[in-house]
Amino acid sequence: MFVCSCFGVTESQVRQHADSGACTPRQIASACKAGTDCGSCVRRIQAILGRGAVPRRDPADQDQPVLAEFPGAAELDEAA
Repeated sequence: MFVCSCFGVTESQVRQHADSGACTPRQIASACKAGTDCGSCVRRIQAILGRGAVPRRDPADQDQPVLAEFPGAAELDEAA
């Protein structure tokens, strides 16, 4: 079954690259270009690698700056 139709990469090929040491979608892309054109196959590549989908981040609270929760954020505001 094709994983990447843009470059004709099959699931078997992705598994072969993974068995050869590629353990991230970026390493798979370096090996066979899968995931470098339209990107629709990246989640499937992640699943094949056993990484699952990357969780989406929650949008920042609109009333509070994103950096406000980090220690030292006040110094960053002053520097700007």
